[in-house]
Amino acid sequence: MNTGLYQAYAQPVQRTVYFVQPEYLWYKGSIIYNVDIDAFKDSDGDGVGDFQGIIKKLDYLEWLGIDAIWLAPFQPSPMQDNGYDVSDYYGINPLFGDGGDFSEFMYEAEKRGIRVITDLVINHTSKEHPWFQQARRDKSSEYRDWYVWSEERPADWNKGMVFPGVQEETWTYDEKAGAYYFHRFYKFQPDLNMRNPEVRAEISRIIGYWLRMGVDGFRLDAVPFILEDPFSDLEDPEHDFGLLTDIRSLVQWRKGDAIILGEANVLPEENQKYFGDEANGMHLMFNFFANQHLFYALATTELQPLKSSLEETRDIPKVAQWAHFLRNHDELDLGRLTEEQRNKVYEAFGPNENMQLYNRGIRRRLAPMLGNRKQLEMAYSLLFSLPGTPVIRYGDEIGMGDDLSLEQREAVRTPMQWSDEKNAGFSRADSTIRPVIDSGPYAYQQVNVAAQKRDPNSLLNWTARIIRLRKENPEIGLGDWEILDVGSPDVLAIQYQGEGRSLIVLHNFSPAPKQIQLKGNFDTDEMINLLTDDEANKFKKGKRQITINGFGYQWYRIQNDE
Repeated sequence: MNTGLYQAYAQPVQRTVYFVQPEYLWYKGSIIYNVDIDAFKDSDGDGVGDFQGIIKKLDYLEWLGIDAIWLAPFQPSPMQDNGYDVSDYYGINPLFGDGGDFSEFMYEAEKRGIRVITDLVINHTSKEHPWFQQARRDKSSEYRDWYVWSEERPADWNKGMVFPGVQEETWTYDEKAGAYYFHRFYKFQPDLNMRNPEVRAEISRIIGYWLRMGVDGFRLDAVPFILEDPFSDLEDPEHDFGLLTDIRSLVQWRKGDAIILGEANVLPEENQKYFGDEANGMHLMFNFFANQHLFYALATTELQPLKSSLEETRDIPKVAQWAHFLRNHDELDLGRLTEEQRNKVYEAFGPNENMQLYNRGIRRRLAPMLGNRKQLEMAYSLLFSLPGTPVIRYGDEIGMGDDLSLEQREAVRTPMQWSDEKNAGFSRADSTIRPVIDSGPYAYQQVNVAAQKRDPNSLLNWTARIIRLRKENPEIGLGDWEILDVGSPDVLAIQYQGEGRSLIVLHNFSPAPKQIQLKGNFDTDEMINLLTDDEANKFKKGKRQITINGFGYQWYRIQNDE
């Protein structure tokens, strides 16, 4: 029996992958687009999105400029947690199609040069998974030790909940098993026992299977919880980072350019452990720390915490990369802010209790949170110009809203709004998996792809242009960067340099115009405004003062005369 994740292959991977020049790493310059299959496009009229539906919309994603699709879980599942309660790691949820549909989707995506990243949910399974059902029925079952059990209720049975205010415990008694099982998440999601070598061997087979099916990488769900020892202190658990190294080695050995995008909401001093001391951990990691301070800056115009968070997360391996985002499929997590900071963000963006979740976050989409086009554009311009890889949520490109009548995180998981036809063009069914937004300023009759594609001034067309601008400036993902002092506390200025190119991006977080002063050797350089062809926006030698409109943003190419 294999006792690890193909650890014997670690050395060849180190020789052939870890020293690749960063400019050859595809994830450094990509735009990643997050899709919930069930809410994207229904092709067969059953009210649920499916793979054939995504296939129909691949031309749209290619037009938008998307390089990689991150798919939410699509394996068989009772769907009690948006598919994150997996009941079969090797199958396709019949709601979304079958193996043939998946294969066709992979072919059509590859044909358009679009890579596919899938969610890998290995911290827990569904309670309905055959492994757990056999484990609870028979103490002598080979699957009993695939999960974490305790004959007596542990003293910390109600500690360490991921969903406080909704979740009541982390150890639940199962009558058939005659024991308590551990679950960091909901009680219908029992945790797998990562200390068991047979579980690790099975994970290696799951990873190998989907790589063989053509996927280009995995969004690794809940990374800290995968690595933790459940019998250590749940408030400060011990972690086995060797498992992360094993996963990286297996992924790279099986498919050299496949990547791991990790979900790990950790403090800056912990980053190195997740990226790996020898760049042998995750390729990309979501920068939750910077994200939370970004929203504090959007709420208050106080930029110093954001600047500090970017500096504190600067030191990562050269071949690694941060994944930056504004909103995702979960709540906006504000747990790393101080209570005072968190309350200021609540006051600005989630003042009603119905908008808040888990005593730490906000369950809204970005467009209704900000409430105005100017600040929305500024926020997305910032996203595409931060040092890392941008990740956007389906529907963000048209400014979709949320449905706060839905429970918990479902508020931001409503069907994609394609047109003003029935059910927003998502489905011809009488009812859909979640209701479409059909009232208020974000109703599909006003906010949809078809209408915005026809309007040259729409948010959709603006987003397509800013994506192209991001791709025309690869030094954002590859080059060195520094935060500039421009004499205004409301303006964030970042300069990138790399491959003989230089770029300065400016963002005014204030609703009022601000004048900034660029400091540096710009006397010999020409600054070209990349957002306009107006000759008046070309700043010749010695011109250093710039006025930026309220919630304004500017991208400048520095042309050296030498």
